[in-house]
Parts: sequence; structure tokens; C-alpha cells
Amino acid sequence: MRVLLADNMQLRRYGNVRMLPDGMFAAGAVRNGWRVMEFSDRDIGRYLSVCGLRPVGERRVNRKLVETALAFRPDILLIGHCDFIRNRALAEIRSALPSCRLAHFNYDAIWQEWTCRQIRERMDSTDGVFTSTAGTGLRQFLTGRNFAAFMPTPCDDAFETEDNSRKTVFEHDLLFCGRDAPGSFRDRLMREVYDAVRDKLRFGLFGMFGRPPVYSADYENALAASKMSLNLSREDGWPLYSSDRIGHLMANGILTFQSAGGGFQRFFSEREMVFFDGARDLIDKILYYHAHDDERRAVAAAGRAAYRRLFNSARVLKFMAETLTATPYSEPYEWADEVYR
Repeated sequence: MRVLLADNMQLRRYGNVRMLPDGMFAAGAVRNGWRVMEFSDRDIGRYLSVCGLRPVGERRVNRKLVETALAFRPDILLIGHCDFIRNRALAEIRSALPSCRLAHFNYDAIWQEWTCRQIRERMDSTDGVFTSTAGTGLRQFLTGRNFAAFMPTPCDDAFETEDNSRKTVFEHDLLFCGRDAPGSFRDRLMREVYDAVRDKLRFGLFGMFGRPPVYSADYENALAASKMSLNLSREDGWPLYSSDRIGHLMANGILTFQSAGGGFQRFFSEREMVFFDGARDLIDKILYYHAHDDERRAVAAAGRAAYRRLFNSARVLKFMAETLTATPYSEPYEWADEVYR
């Protein structure tokens, strides 16, 4: 299998990024024994622009993507958040390489209209779309010629290198890394939780309430130094939605608290992930596991093993490739019923 991966790989941030899904896909391809080629559209577009003129760079980067595809001849082309890439370039690739299958993948929440616009822009020019949200809402992205499918957030041994379930000494008893979202479910919940627990444990809070975010090695160090964590989305109740944060937490053996409204009980039991229903329930469970470390370690260890078994990068990418090429599934993927046609 030959995989061409086009996405915004943020090379011009010079390492000041968190772990990105495209890196997981590249790792998964290698673990599957596949050939992978990466194409960073925004970085190449800016490099090819003249005097910073985006239209010039945009025209050139589309030509370079076509040239890359013709030279590499991929079996599948996965297109992420490629603001510079136009559908005419994809049409040219499809015409020149009729056996190549194209898919758009999007890890942003589909309650955001701009995310839906991104997906709608690609759904006519690709064979399918993969999103980090499940449910029948994906039917809005069907054209009659494509599919829309849920994809889990992958993890990988090269990225998630910690096992905090084995540790007993931490800098942070509870961790959350995110951004302020005034008026959101997360903002309201976080304010109540923060006020209730900040004097009872060491809360590593980054990116909210005036505290700076962390990136790159600083982010990984924060993960490695945390006993428990909150996986909170801005809005609640969207089927199986989470940012890529969930993989960073669970696959590193950090005890993870997850709203019951997201539906992750489908994959994990209460012996692997701590589900909560409302602020009071969450506060009580945070304080309980803070005081009962043997139970914290047991749940975190089981969650780490389950996440790595279900959602490792090789397995998630294999599911995507088999769905995209209409190949019979090589194993029973637990989310295979979240493919809509």
C-alpha cells in the first residue's frame, strides 16, 4: 500500500506544536509496512510564494501536489486541513491516477459550521470523508457517490511513551490543557470544578483562565507529570467526539475523566475510564481517585491497555484504507457500523 498524506504539518512552527494526527497516520503506515509520502500544503505554499503573495503560492502548491502524486503514484491519498489545495488539483490527480482513492479526514468538531464547510468542500471531490464525530449526523456529508465515516483518534508507541499508571510521584494531581471558550459547556464545568478542587490538589491547568498554553516538549512533560486528567470538549453529547487529547491522556496511562454524554461507554468500561454526569459527580470522583491511589492506578492501567489495543495508529489507518478501497475488513472493528453510504 502506498499512502500520500497531505495536511498542514506546521513545519514553520519549528517544533512548537502538540502531537498531530498526521504524524500518527505516518507512523501507522510504517507499522503496517506501507510506503508513505507526506506533503505539507501550507508550508510548501508559503515557501513557493513570491513576496508573501498567497495566490501565487496557492497556484504553485496545487501544481506540486499533482506532480507529487504523479511521481509517487499512491494507492490512497488522504487530505487533511489543506487550505491551499483546490479541488481542481484533486480532479487532475483522479483523472491521471484512476485507481487512486481519495479521502478527506477532519478532526475538528462538526458542531462548528466552518468544520462542516471544510467537509462539504471535499465531499464531491473525494471518495469518502472521515471525521472524529460519529452518529447519523454524518449523513449530511453524503453525495450518493461517497461515504462518511467515524475515525477514532489514534495513538502510537512513538508518541505516547509514558505509563503513568505505574508512577506514584507527580507534579500535577489533575491536568487539563485546552483553551478558553466563554459560555461553552466546558467553560461552565471547568469553573465549577476548579473552584471546588484547587485547594485540595495540585491542578495543572494550561491555556485557560489566563494561564498560558504548553506545546511540544513542555506539553509532553506536563503529560508525563500528571496523575489524573480531564478530557472535556467545548460541547457535550456529540457521539464519540473528542479532540486528539483523549489519545494523549489514555495511552499514556493517565486516569481520564470523560463526560458520560459522549458515548465512550461503547468502548470502555468504568474499570478503564471514569465517566461522570455533571459537575458534582465529577468533583466527587476526582477527589475519590485522588485519595484512593491503588484504584487510580488500576483503572489507568486498564484504560491504557484498552486504548492502545483498540486505537493504535496501525489499526486505525488500516480501517481507513480498507474502507476507502472497499476491501473486506481484515478484522471486526468496533466502530465499523459508523460508516454511512
